[in-house]
Formats: sequence, structure tokens, C-alpha cells
Amino acid sequence: MTAIARGTFDVTVKPLPSDEFAEAAGLGRMSIEKQFHGDLEGASKGQMLASGSPVTGSAGYVAIEKVTGILLGRRGSFSLQHSAWMAGGKQAMTITVVPDSGTEELVGLSGTLLIIIADGKHSYEFTYTLASTR
Repeated sequence: MTAIARGTFDVTVKPLPSDEFAEAAGLGRMSIEKQFHGDLEGASKGQMLASGSPVTGSAGYVAIEKVTGILLGRRGSFSLQHSAWMAGGKQAMTITVVPDSGTEELVGLSGTLLIIIADGKHSYEFTYTLASTR
């Protein structure tokens, strides 16, 4: 059965030291830390790899973050994979649960997370299925 979890989150993104490969490719590396509130209560840590463009407003990023917490009463962890781009005022972002990354009561979790930014505040809508039973 498909379910939807909603709530807010706080995010901190910090630059990480570059390495020879990222530097040569013109990539930026950043750490991501989030605190989730609402139907998902927990925290995540991850890394982002971003590439800018000579054209203002065009860029892309990929990221992986591991979320640990409680999803509507079920405890465990799972990983999220991000892929996003923006160009000419358009943007697209896909955030998907890494297959088979769920642990404990979240084994069998799959789904997608939508990030909503309004008035400088971040919220999420997490559409998911959970194959395991309690």
C-alpha cells in the first residue's frame, strides 16, 4: 500500500575540501545534514557533488544521504539518492530511496521524496511503500 508522509526539515550544507579529481572537473563537494520533523522524525547526513555552468542559473547536482529515524511509527534507516538540474528558469529534481537500503522496521521501503521550498522554509512530501509487515 502506498502512503504519504509530510513534514518540515532543517538543512545545513557546508563546503568540503576539494580533491584533485573534483578540482580538475570543476566540481563542488558539500556535506548535507538534515533534521526531519513531522511524519518522519530523524536526521540525515550525506554528501553532494555539484557542477556549475558558465551560464548563470544553470547547474546540476547529485547527492546521497542516509536518513535515520522513525517513519510513522517505524524505526530504522534508509538512503536517498538525489539527481537535480536547473536551466533557464526551469528545474527538475528526483529523490529516490536507494533500493534495499531500508533497515530494521523499514526493510522493504521504496519511494520518492519531494522537497518543497516556500518562504525560505523547507518541507517534504514522501510517497512510499513498505513491503515488510510488522
